[in-house]
Amino acid sequence: MQENIRKLRQQIRAWILFMMLAIILSGITAFPVETELAGMQGYYQHLPSFVADWLGRVYTGIHDTNDRYPFLAYGYDWLAFAHLVIAMAFIGPLRDPIKNIWIIDWSMLCCLAVFPLAFIAGPIRGIPFFHQLVDCSFGILGLIPLSIVRQKIKRLQQLQLNPTYLRTTGAKKEEE
Repeated sequence: MQENIRKLRQQIRAWILFMMLAIILSGITAFPVETELAGMQGYYQHLPSFVADWLGRVYTGIHDTNDRYPFLAYGYDWLAFAHLVIAMAFIGPLRDPIKNIWIIDWSMLCCLAVFPLAFIAGPIRGIPFFHQLVDCSFGILGLIPLSIVRQKIKRLQQLQLNPTYLRTTGAKKEEE
């Protein structure tokens, strides 16, 4: 049983580290958004025309805004920073997954909240429907590893509450 618990803890740790890395990488990409879009221009011919047209329009908007009002890019800096802070929240479940499972639950709610934001704010801001779906895909992609890690944390909790485990390790049952 000890070996099962050890393996389960390793798997939980790996999934949480994966989520942290994904959130950090997602956030870091907000810093150089104009540079990234400029670098993609050479690949537009490989994309469907409606996607290439949209990316071209986005690049023009970012470029012109940065040219005339560079201080507005500060919002992207805060967006990137928010991702880094959200990733830090996962330190709790990394250290004690059972006690901090609420962070996993909260993160799953955040993934679900992407949908109303995309489908309400998207049309108001003139975001094409296909791009709203791309945004929603991040919510779906986030839910997959979070659901897996939540399931593993629940399994760990069951194993650790097993009377045999408690008896052989001398561990105490946690108060709810």
